Amino acid sequence: MTPIMNARRKVFLHDFHLEKNGKMVNFAGFEMPLQYSDMSISESHKHTREHVSVFDVSHMMQTKITGTDRIQFMESLVVADVDGLKENQSTLTLFTTENGGIIDDLIVTKTDTDHLYVVSNAGCAEKDLKHMQSKKEEFKRNGGNVEIEVLGNRALLAVQGPGMAKVLQPFVECNLSSLTFMTSIVTSVCGVDDCRITRCGYTGEDGVEISIPCDKSRLILTSLLDSKLDDVRLAGLGARDTLRLEASLCLYGNDITEDTTPIEASLAWTISKKRREKANFPGASVILQQLKDKPKRKRVGFVSTGPCPRNSCKILNAEGNEIGEITSGCPSPCLNKNISMGYIETASSKIGTKVNFLVHKKKVEGVIVKMPFVPTKYYIK
Repeated sequence: MTPIMNARRKVFLHDFHLEKNGKMVNFAGFEMPLQYSDMSISESHKHTREHVSVFDVSHMMQTKITGTDRIQFMESLVVADVDGLKENQSTLTLFTTENGGIIDDLIVTKTDTDHLYVVSNAGCAEKDLKHMQSKKEEFKRNGGNVEIEVLGNRALLAVQGPGMAKVLQPFVECNLSSLTFMTSIVTSVCGVDDCRITRCGYTGEDGVEISIPCDKSRLILTSLLDSKLDDVRLAGLGARDTLRLEASLCLYGNDITEDTTPIEASLAWTISKKRREKANFPGASVILQQLKDKPKRKRVGFVSTGPCPRNSCKILNAEGNEIGEITSGCPSPCLNKNISMGYIETASSKIGTKVNFLVHKKKVEGVIVKMPFVPTKYYIK
C-alpha cells in the first residue's frame, strides 16, 4: 500500500468502536466493525429502516481534484456528465476501461469552489489512485491543468434512516430540508467547521454522509449518539451489506467488476444523453453498442425461500441448463425471504421467470423480480 493508505489501515474511530464492543474484522485492508454487541445484524438492519444508524465509513477514499481543467479531466475517466452538474450537486458514476469494464463506482460532487470532491471504494483505493495519477500525468503532458489530492486527514460518517434529519438538524447551521438527494454543502456540525454534508448513502434510506476533520470525528459521533431526538445506534458492515442489497445497490468486486459493463450491470442510467452523443468516455464504442443491441447478459434480482443462494451460485433454467451466476445474496430482514442479484442471459431475464439455483449441489426454486427489493426513500422534493 502507499504511505497514505498504509497510515489509514485502521479507521480513525477504531478505539471508539472497541469501546462500544464492536466486533472488528478485516475489510479492504482496514479493521472495521462488523456489528456491535447490543444488536444482531438483522436487528441493526431493521433499526436503520425504522430509526437512525451511524456507520463509520472512513475507509472510503476521499479525493480533491483541482485545476482549471478538472471537469474535462474527470470526464476523460468516467461516464458522467460532470460539466452538466449544478454547483454542489453529486452524481454516482463509473470509472471505465477502454473495453467497457467497470474499474470502480464513485460519487463525484461539483463543488461551488475550485474543486471536485470524489468518494470512491476502499477496496479499490490503490487501483483508483494509480489510475487517476497515471491519467493525470498523461493529461498534463497534453497541456491540461489538473491536480489530485487524497484527503487522508478526513473521516467519513454515514447517518442513515428516516429520523436522520430530525437528529442532525440541531447540530448543523444549514436547513436540511433544502438539502435534497445527491446535493452537498459545507457547513458546521456540532460546532466543527469545514464539514461537508452530502445527502446520499448506501442503504436505500434517507441519509447523509459527513466528511469531517479526523481529529473532530469522535466529538461529532458522540454528540449524535447522545441525541435524545431518536434512537441513534452504531451500525457495522453486516447491516450495511444487507441494507444495500435490499436497495439493489452494487458491491464492487461482486456485482460489478472490470469484466462487467454498465449496460450489463443495469447501470445505463449513469450515462447521460450528452455523454452518449459525444461518445468520448473510456469504452464508449463497446458500451454504446451494447446499449443499441442489448447485452448478452444482464444483472437482475431474484427472490427465493429455503437455502439462500450466494456469490458464485449457479443459476439454471427450467430445462436444467446453466444460464447465469449469483453475485450477491442474503436473507432479507424486511421481507423474510431470500433476495439475490446476479447475471443471467438476457433472453431469460424477463420479470416473473422461474429459475433454479444450485445451492450445495441441490436445486432451490427462485423467481426474477423487479429491483429494488425494498422501495428506496431518498429525499427528493
